[in-house]
Amino acid sequence: MSPPLPDFVAIVPAGGAGTRLWPLSRAGHPKFLLDLTGSGRSLLQQTLDRLLPLTGPQGALVVTGAAHAAAVTEQLPGLGAACLLAEPSPRDSTAAIALAAAVVERRRPGAVVGSFAADHVVRDEAAFAAAVREAVATAREGYIVTIGIEPDRPATAFGYIKAGRPLQIEGAPSALAVRSFVEKPDAATAARYLAEGGYRWNAGMFVARASVLLAELAKHRPQLHAGIEEIAAAWGTPRRDAVLATVWPTLEKVAIDYAVAEPAAAAGRVAVVPAALGWDDVGDFAALATLLPDDAQVRVLGESDHVFAHDATGVAVPHRGRLLAVLGLDDVVVVDTPDAVLVTTRARAQDVKAIVEALRAAGRSDLL
Repeated sequence: MSPPLPDFVAIVPAGGAGTRLWPLSRAGHPKFLLDLTGSGRSLLQQTLDRLLPLTGPQGALVVTGAAHAAAVTEQLPGLGAACLLAEPSPRDSTAAIALAAAVVERRRPGAVVGSFAADHVVRDEAAFAAAVREAVATAREGYIVTIGIEPDRPATAFGYIKAGRPLQIEGAPSALAVRSFVEKPDAATAARYLAEGGYRWNAGMFVARASVLLAELAKHRPQLHAGIEEIAAAWGTPRRDAVLATVWPTLEKVAIDYAVAEPAAAAGRVAVVPAALGWDDVGDFAALATLLPDDAQVRVLGESDHVFAHDATGVAVPHRGRLLAVLGLDDVVVVDTPDAVLVTTRARAQDVKAIVEALRAAGRSDLL
């Protein structure tokens, strides 16, 4: 096994409610804390499992909401207190990643940081490690690097990266210049991207020197950068909580793709390392079904002896101690929890978010 990268620190943003996976994923116990693959490890734990061989035992920072800090600590008992950054409220990915990068730059000047979401699945860990090593080598040359997932279908749920010329960087033979980032396409456009080649899915994995990332933020979002630097300067001091409480709510809510990656790409500062990782963001129950064993017509997350299916296909999530029976339905999704039951189809899995929005509008916070 290759040794850890001495100058590399992984940032793991652990946020989001995973509303398309309701009622499994809730605001108080979101999808990154769940075992959605039947492996016995939550998505967060699996993320750290594949990162620590690259960073070493103290080379990862988890950024999560204050409400989830205790659960994260429970799931990751080896994570030191200095490696957990709790944000008072969600301010989108730029604030979370930039704060971690600013803290890292103060602790380990010159370090390369990489951001990897806590709620994604990677089946090929060897390919992931190889891609990260290439991304770090490319980042050392001053690029902001994204790992671009080789598309295996014309997906409309992901943004795309349009790749350009090879960069010919030592230690990163696959690295390409990024020509542009492309928003989520419609079905016809996605099919055209797949046929043309040269496009990769944007999985939101970014690798760069912390100083480079922060310099790009200062250039394109100076006010947000100033707030982040003020918080980071106070992070290891008795002033931290007071500064965080005052400054954090004022930070702009913006995704890092818009704040940093897209403008940097327009200036020729972004690279992509293409990779086939067996990656999925587990965005809905249709995606979840593809991760589960296909040894039965109805795929089951949980205890299979609690599901009885006859002349049916789809995915089922039973509640412990209660039989879930599915009869005569194709591509059905049935999710049983103690206080809510979801019945839909895989084709409508993306629409589950609408139920969450309706419950919120009805004031049913007890179910969120």
